[in-house]
Amino acid sequence: MIRPRRPEALGPSAGGVRRLAPADRLWYAAYGSNMHLDRLTCYLAGGRPPGGLRTHPGCRDPRGPARTAPLLLPGQLYFATESRVWTGGSAFYDPGPGLPPADGTAGPRSGGGELPARGYLLTLAQFSDIAAQEMHREPGADLDLTEALARGRARSGPGRYETLVCAGLLDGYPVLTLTAPWSSRDVAVNPPSAAYLRHIAAGIVASHGWSPRRAAAYLAGCPGAAGHWTAEGIAALLDDA
Repeated sequence: MIRPRRPEALGPSAGGVRRLAPADRLWYAAYGSNMHLDRLTCYLAGGRPPGGLRTHPGCRDPRGPARTAPLLLPGQLYFATESRVWTGGSAFYDPGPGLPPADGTAGPRSGGGELPARGYLLTLAQFSDIAAQEMHREPGADLDLTEALARGRARSGPGRYETLVCAGLLDGYPVLTLTAPWSSRDVAVNPPSAAYLRHIAAGIVASHGWSPRRAAAYLAGCPGAAGHWTAEGIAALLDDA
């Protein structure tokens, strides 16, 4: 039985780690199509994933992750905007009320519950190059994680995947992911494509050991997919894979 892990919340005891700038190694918490290891490999080593519309240049360091771990992150998965790789809505992470908005304003955030993710232990350079490719830029420059490690959240640019969220610590390493600067309640949702959902569902099944029906039911309830995709329809995508 696969047991997912929950990152340790950033608190006063984590001050030494939070001041690391940059962190030498970190967990990249993938919650979208990169939960599928074959998909992540296209970012690391270069290539085009099945069903994708773009060939990725790869990272400066194309090696695979040092370790992987199933994770549960606080918050919510939702689909919005338009994916340039898959068409349909892109997957985003809303961390919910536990972390402040990227602009530092106060107030509650939407979201709640937990979402399954897959943690990859990477170098800072690998994570930075993946982030660059998510924004259709050439890899090659390391991200400055100082603010994200200190505050739990930081905007590194204006793009859809240029907001860094530090969800906590795992085995002494920060757990970081990429999302949009807005909340799920501040943007119009957009249903994801079949190929995109298939990759995400397959990644959940492989990393968390969920049954296809459980993964399908989870995704069918996410904003953007809800009301457009049924659990049966998503499960059928896995049957056809």
